[in-house]
Amino acid sequence: MSLAPPFTAETAHKKVKAAQNLWNTQNPDNVAKAYTTNTIWRNRDRFLSGTAEITEFLVQKWQKEKNYKLRKELFAFSSNRIAVQFWYEYQDSHDNMKWKRCYGLEDWTYDDEDGGKMRKRQMSGNDVEIAEGQRWFKEGVDVDSVEIGEEHW
Repeated sequence: MSLAPPFTAETAHKKVKAAQNLWNTQNPDNVAKAYTTNTIWRNRDRFLSGTAEITEFLVQKWQKEKNYKLRKELFAFSSNRIAVQFWYEYQDSHDNMKWKRCYGLEDWTYDDEDGGKMRKRQMSGNDVEIAEGQRWFKEGVDVDSVEIGEEHW
């Protein structure tokens, strides 16, 4: 089954989970391969373009965000766009290894002619400090099995 546009509910859901699994590898070079060479991003307050900038951004991200675990869920889709809600937890190496959870939304646009690679990604996210006992994605937990209450959606 192709995960390239045009998307159906099934392929959009599978595309989101494929992205989740790819990002959870924390391998910047492999993650960057999912984007067109001229991809453009807005990630919070940063504007990036091209896979070289994306790779460097991801290297820096995962140097800061230790023990990173991510979950993405399909929010909405059209023929070549997907909206995603996500949550991830990490220890902040720039803040005494405090645990944090990021809540956010992404808007993805795919190139119809580049094998289903993403050509635009816009991300908005907010980090919240959490205590160890508030963590969802503890070591060994399948992120997809965690029940996330409506107050967090």
